[in-house]
Amino acid sequence: MKANLKWAGDASFQATSESGHTITMDGPAESGGRNLGPRPMEMLLMGTAGCSAYDVVHILKKSRQDIRDCTLEIDAERASEDPKVFTRIHLHFVVTGKNLKNEQVGRAIKLSAEKYCSASIMLGKTADITHDFEIIEAE
Repeated sequence: MKANLKWAGDASFQATSESGHTITMDGPAESGGRNLGPRPMEMLLMGTAGCSAYDVVHILKKSRQDIRDCTLEIDAERASEDPKVFTRIHLHFVVTGKNLKNEQVGRAIKLSAEKYCSASIMLGKTADITHDFEIIEAE
């Protein structure tokens, strides 16, 4: 996997993925940025959410669960001293579907956390990562 990053002035950077997608990352005004995009550490959290949610949806589909939607709320804390690594991360899944089984949703989240989600497993080296979920019955 490869990526390219180009400084765009001030505290702004353009990152391009190997698959050709570009995103702007920027800092807040107090750090010389113009708030044109997420901070790099926010990107790590969003990437972790995407990685984990992808796994959960994929596992539930393979388990023939009638999943209709999945949202993920992440709450994280960072160390107060440099390097300000993540020290605590909580992932709250909201899974919507028809007749979803509590055990299947829990199993999918556990498999993602312990086996498949590279991002959360990597961040788990410095952070205490917890998960919970709620199921919403689709109409």
